[in-house]
Amino acid sequence: MLRLPVMVAAGGVNSAGRTSRRHAYRRMIWDHLSAADRAGTQAALSHMMGRTDPADVLAHTLVREIEADWFDYRAVPWNRRAQVGEGQVTSQFDYTPGGIGEGAAVGGISEALADKRVRVTLPEGAEVLLPSTRHFDVSSAGQLPTGFDPGALYASRNHPRALQMTVFAISDALADLGIDWQVLENAVPADAVSVYVSGAMGQLDEAGYGGMLRSRATGRRVTSKQCPFGFAEMPGDFISAYVLGSLSATGPALGACATFLYNLRLGIEDIRQGRSRIAVVGAAEAPVSVEVMDGYVAMGALATDKGLRQLDGLGDEALPDHRRACRPFGENCGFTMAESAQVVILMDDALALELGAPVLAGAPFVSVRADGAKKSISGPGVGNYLTVAESAGALRSILGEERLRRHGMVQAHGTGTPQNRVTESALLSKVAKAFGVAEWPVAAIKSYVGHSLGAAAGDQLTATLGIWDHGVIPAINTVDALADDVVTDRLAFALHQRSADELDYALINSKGFGGNNATAALLSPDATLGLLQRHHGERAIADWRDKLAAVVEMQSDIEAKRLADEWSPSYLFDEGVLTDTDVAVTGSGIQLGERQIELRDDVPDGWRFD
Repeated sequence: MLRLPVMVAAGGVNSAGRTSRRHAYRRMIWDHLSAADRAGTQAALSHMMGRTDPADVLAHTLVREIEADWFDYRAVPWNRRAQVGEGQVTSQFDYTPGGIGEGAAVGGISEALADKRVRVTLPEGAEVLLPSTRHFDVSSAGQLPTGFDPGALYASRNHPRALQMTVFAISDALADLGIDWQVLENAVPADAVSVYVSGAMGQLDEAGYGGMLRSRATGRRVTSKQCPFGFAEMPGDFISAYVLGSLSATGPALGACATFLYNLRLGIEDIRQGRSRIAVVGAAEAPVSVEVMDGYVAMGALATDKGLRQLDGLGDEALPDHRRACRPFGENCGFTMAESAQVVILMDDALALELGAPVLAGAPFVSVRADGAKKSISGPGVGNYLTVAESAGALRSILGEERLRRHGMVQAHGTGTPQNRVTESALLSKVAKAFGVAEWPVAAIKSYVGHSLGAAAGDQLTATLGIWDHGVIPAINTVDALADDVVTDRLAFALHQRSADELDYALINSKGFGGNNATAALLSPDATLGLLQRHHGERAIADWRDKLAAVVEMQSDIEAKRLADEWSPSYLFDEGVLTDTDVAVTGSGIQLGERQIELRDDVPDGWRFD
C-alpha cells in the first residue's frame, strides 16, 4: 500500500452549522448555492435550531451579537472590592454554613446562634465584595446556531459544553462517513486505531475547570466531575470510551491555536508509519464565556466594541457592526472569539478502497515548528515560514513544479489582528516567490465563523473540503479593501468569491500563542484519486466506485433520518465494559473479550542482544 492518509469523513459544528454534507461551508457561500443545495442546508439548519423562517435562520448563524443563551454582555456579573469605612454602622449578617462552614469570616467576628446559624459582625476596615455588573468590552462572537443544544441530544450528565460538542462532532463524522463503525472495527486489528482529539484550553465552563476554580470563591461546592472533565485531552477520551469503545492509541497534542493541526499530524504519522489504519483527529473548544474572553481582552487580542466603532467612525453610543467584527487582512482591531468542534476520520489508502469509503482529500503531510527565540510569548515569530515552506515542498514533491505553481490555494490563519495581517501576508508572499507561485488564492474563513482557538484549523480544513465539493472559495466578506500594510505580491486575497474548479491542493495554515506553528498539505479528491489509480490500478478504482455507490446511498438515508428526527449522537455509557475476568494474557498477545491483540515487535535489530 501507499500508506497515504485519506480523509474519508468530516463532522462537527460551528457558528455556520454542522460540518457533515458540507452544510457549514454552504452557509458561507449562501448566495452562490443552487436552489437544491440551499434547500438542503436550510432544512439542516432549521432542524438544528428549531426555527423555520429562512431569514431568522440566517440571522442567528455565523459571527453575530452575543445572545442571552451565552451571557448578557450588558450586565456581566463581577464582585467589586469595598471596605467598611471609618464611622460607618457596624454590619451584621446571619447565615447557615452548611457543609462548607469551616473557618471564620476574614476580618469579621463570628458567633454561633441557635439552629446552627452563624452571625458575622464586620467592624471598621473589614474588606467585602459587592455583587455588581458591568458592560463587557466585547459584544460579538461566533456562537453555535441559536437554539442548538448539543447536550439535549443525548444523556449529557452535566458534561462541559466542549464535551457535548465533541460527542456531536464524532457522531456527525460517522454519519458523514456512511459506514457503520462496527464495520471499520471488524476490518482492522484492535490496536490499529488512533484517536487524537483535544482542546487548547480545556473545559473552562461551569461544568469543568471554570466551575471548579470559582466554586469556593462564590460560596458553592466543588463537584466530583469538574476536575476530570476539565482536562484538555478529555474530548479524545470521550470519543474512545463513550462513542467508539475503542482501545485506540491516544495522547493528543496541545498547540494553542494550532492544536487541530498538531493532532492531524499525529494521525497522519501513525498511518504513514503503519502504526494505525484508522485515525480520528480533531479539536473542540467552547471559549465564548466571560472569563475566557476577559483574558484575551486584557491582552488586547479581541476586537472590542470600542475598537470596531473607531474603525467605522461611529459614536460612543452606537452599536458596532457585529457581523463584521472579524476583518482578516483589512483595517482591523483584533480577533473574534468563537466555539467549534471538528473531527475528521483518516484511513490508509488500501482500507479506504477496500471499504468503498468517500475520498474527501489526501492528507500526506503536516509541518509543526516553534518560533525559536521570542520577544513576546503572544506575538508571531518566524517558525511559520518553516511550516509553510516545508508543506509547500512536500506538495511539490508529490505534484511537481507546475501543479504547485498553478493549481493550489492557502487557507490562511487570518485572525483579524493587525499583527497577523502583516506577518502572515509577508510570509505567504515570500514562500510564493520562492516556489514560483505567481498568484496564490488566499482565503480567510474566520470572517464568517470567528476564531475557535484550538479548533480553528478544523474550521479551515472542513471549509476547504466544501471548496473542493462546490468549486467556490468564500470571499473575505467583512472587508472592502486590504489594509495598506498587507503584503500582496504573488497573493490573490479572496475579496470576492473565486472559482476553485482546478485546485489540486490546499495549504491549511495556523499560528498559535507561544510559537506553535503548523501547516497542513492537503490533496484534492481528484488529485488523491489520481495518485491512488497510479499505484493501485484502474481496476481497483472501479471496484472502489462500485462499493462507494452503496455508501453514498447510506449517507442519503442517514441524512433523511436526521431531518426526520430519527437520529441521535452515539453515546455508549456503561456499555461493553470489560473487567479483569475478560482479559487473558500470553507471551504473544492479549485476549480482550472477543478481540485478540498480537503484541508487536517493533524493536530494531541493532537493539537486540541475541
